[in-house]
Amino acid sequence: MTNPEIIDQIHKLILEDRRILAKSIAEQLGFSRDCAGSIIHEDLDKWKLSAKWVLKCLNTDQKFQWCQLSEQLLEFFGHDPNNFLSQLVTMEETWLHHYDPEAKQQSLKWQHSGSPHPQKFQVQKSTGKVLASIFWDQDGILLIDYLPKGQTINAEYYSYLLVQLKDILKENRRRKVTKAVLFSHDTAPAHRALATLKKLAYLGFQCLDHPPCSLDLAPSDYHLLPGLKKKI
Repeated sequence: MTNPEIIDQIHKLILEDRRILAKSIAEQLGFSRDCAGSIIHEDLDKWKLSAKWVLKCLNTDQKFQWCQLSEQLLEFFGHDPNNFLSQLVTMEETWLHHYDPEAKQQSLKWQHSGSPHPQKFQVQKSTGKVLASIFWDQDGILLIDYLPKGQTINAEYYSYLLVQLKDILKENRRRKVTKAVLFSHDTAPAHRALATLKKLAYLGFQCLDHPPCSLDLAPSDYHLLPGLKKKI
């Protein structure tokens, strides 16, 4: 089955459509999915790589800030390693568009194993979207708020959401409330406002600093939101 003619046929199909499924190749050429996969990986040395977002380059000051905040997290972890994750509550805002954006899995293309990841750029839509504020911890989503049309996220509105979050924690996460809640959110203006900082202190939330363009300290962007949008 793995003769040069079959290999060339598979290679031609991949060149015509980089996103073609191995199952589709097998069906078109009349043999098993495992055989098609073996030829793609072993003979053609191709693997599917998904596109990744291109982030800006961090300067020296931003890298130094990353190191400081990482040391802060290690210090928190050292105080109580067994309960560190259970103390964390994360918040993120995201735009939900009224159209179907391309998911990460949909961008998969066949490439050689040593090829760099393909790149794509975010397309901004001016209409047809709603802002969702999502609060979650290791056990799941705690609160999702959809911003009413015509309103904006300011310190007063955000403080109102924090009060709702504290009530939900009291009802569903009593153990978390009895200890210090480590709260993580980004540096949006409403999050850094004096009224918000006072509300966080009043509710007993210990706010973790958020570094710029963080890959490792913004789990919502890389764990929660892609799966949530895929379901929606």
